[in-house]
Amino acid sequence: MSRGPLVVLDGPMGTELARRGVALPTPAWSAVALDVAPDLVAAVHRDYVTAGATVHTANTFRTKRRSVGARWEELARSAVGIAREAVGSLRVAGSIAPLEDCYRPDLSPGLASRGEHRELAGVLADAGVDLLLCETFPDPTEAVVAVEEAVRTGVETWASLLPATPASLRDTARACVAAGARVVLVNCVAAKDTLPFVAALADLGVPFGAYANAGWGADAVTDASAYEALARTWIEAGASVVGGCCGTGPGHIARLAALGHSPSTTA
Repeated sequence: MSRGPLVVLDGPMGTELARRGVALPTPAWSAVALDVAPDLVAAVHRDYVTAGATVHTANTFRTKRRSVGARWEELARSAVGIAREAVGSLRVAGSIAPLEDCYRPDLSPGLASRGEHRELAGVLADAGVDLLLCETFPDPTEAVVAVEEAVRTGVETWASLLPATPASLRDTARACVAAGARVVLVNCVAAKDTLPFVAALADLGVPFGAYANAGWGADAVTDASAYEALARTWIEAGASVVGGCCGTGPGHIARLAALGHSPSTTA
């Protein structure tokens, strides 16, 4: 397999904060910690640095007007500042998420989401992120709108999707690439189910990859070595960007970072 060096994303913020004892009520969810536990947000970022991640996502997944109200911009800028201070010269991504529930594409405002995505993308770009990560989008229309608004800022834009099927993922990813996405990913699919989605992203002309969730119940991949084994199959399918989503943590990311130094995954 011929590809560039493996890019290792960090893991989740929300579920890791919850694991460390922070109460995260909806709709603000992970954004709550920017007020009640900013030091812990910074600690999570630092733990992902220690684990070996090279791209770190600021805690802006829920710093949207409809999630946190009038303080959305203050909280978004705070999240970027916390991430930047914690990770130093490593890359900081600004997270742009769906306006409604990631698992409810039927609730998406579709084209009507443009204004809210535009305002967050603009603030994140102004706050100095290195890239904009439009992530966990289940609705194709809203995904493309978010990518378009992120690209408008001039900041490098990646698209990560939460698809229904591999075929739908490929179609939406292709549209995101046409809109200017420089990398396409699948995220928050259960790790055990992720490989067919990764394969669907091949041959779109841009780097691709995955950051999966650990799964739930008896099927959860909580063991970092088991997650690593699954990630190896994504890399064998051509993925050059890997990380972790809900239920993973610094231990999972450390195993992925080690893969980046393995001859079998870099040749």
